[in-house]
Amino acid sequence: MKYRALTTLITAAMLGGAAHAQKTQLEFWTISLAPLFNDEMNRLVAQFEKENPTVELKWVDVPATAMEQKLLASVAAGRPPAAVNLSSDMTVKLVQQGAIEQLDLSAAQKKLYFASPLNTFTYDGKVMGVPWYWSPKVVAYNTEIFRKAGLDPANPPRTIQTLIAAAKQIKDKTGMYGFMPNINGINMLYMFQEAGLPILDKSGSKAVFNSPEHVKLLQTYVDLYKKGYIPEDTMRRGFTAATELYSAGKLGMLITGPQFILRVQNDNKAIFDQTRVAPYPINIAGNVIHTGLMGFMVPKGVRDKALAQKLALFLTNDVNQLQFSKVTKTTFPSTVKASTDKFFKQGGADAVSQGRLVASTELKRAKDLTLVYPDASKLNKVFKDNVEAAMAGQKSAKQALDDIVKAWNASL
Repeated sequence: MKYRALTTLITAAMLGGAAHAQKTQLEFWTISLAPLFNDEMNRLVAQFEKENPTVELKWVDVPATAMEQKLLASVAAGRPPAAVNLSSDMTVKLVQQGAIEQLDLSAAQKKLYFASPLNTFTYDGKVMGVPWYWSPKVVAYNTEIFRKAGLDPANPPRTIQTLIAAAKQIKDKTGMYGFMPNINGINMLYMFQEAGLPILDKSGSKAVFNSPEHVKLLQTYVDLYKKGYIPEDTMRRGFTAATELYSAGKLGMLITGPQFILRVQNDNKAIFDQTRVAPYPINIAGNVIHTGLMGFMVPKGVRDKALAQKLALFLTNDVNQLQFSKVTKTTFPSTVKASTDKFFKQGGADAVSQGRLVASTELKRAKDLTLVYPDASKLNKVFKDNVEAAMAGQKSAKQALDDIVKAWNASL
């Protein structure tokens, strides 16, 4: 009797071990969400495992600067994650490098998402990813720095011109920087479009961003940099450095997605308490705010593409997009149903609540302005290098844009 009982226990243990061993191991990667959103990501892991008992899911968070290289290395090694969070500009480059699988979505699945965000991840009619979250830029500003500079905290800048004037006044009166424009990398391409200036001609086969108007806009930022109104590491570290400076109380205005105001709250409560939020200044000519979109892709070479797609759809479904927005407090869903929730119209006295309400009023002008063109990685590097040369005084603004356009048109 004891022998039979022992045999039964051993058999059960072996079967249990076999069942555990048969579990499919999956990973999904996100960009720079740890540690602020650990609880929400762990909730998603637990929920997916509950709905899919044969799956063991692991969440991996990756810094934005490392994501492309890390993903390409994992694809080359034959060990990619099942789903990966990418921005729209990253996706263009990785699709062109053959690192992303095409998705097979039904008409009903496509209808879950707004058409514009879904189109952002659609290339040549092929859906290469599903949209996740986005949030129009706002201007967070330090009311104490405004007062020290003689500016009225109740009357923040409403145009790009008055924002630049306020930034100069802050630097002149306090010695602190007024703002750190997001012009590193290829971001001037978005600023051109926000100003109503074209990048490509109507055929999409010729670069046209070296007109006098384009040169004048670039020259504005070259002059600010040359005269010391922009921090020295603007072109190297961009938004990351701006957030650090603002959180340290050394930057008057932070142009940011409102979700990053949470980082200020987490890093320096005193500065957060001094923060108010204003709309991002709209350029009437463009009447658009470049709003970078995040999505989930399935990398090339996944072992079970159907399961990987199921995970991507799970992470971006109505319920989970709404829950993520409620946790971040300031991001907006790309799904139709979740976007109607009353949560997005709730205001409040604190900067996070202000940011959400301000951004919700800007959504009608939000658009991901990422363009699709051949050899994006190569052409983007040409753009970045030449704009940096102009900022450093190694080329005139006109020469830099002429050189970029010439190189682009040789490839387009």
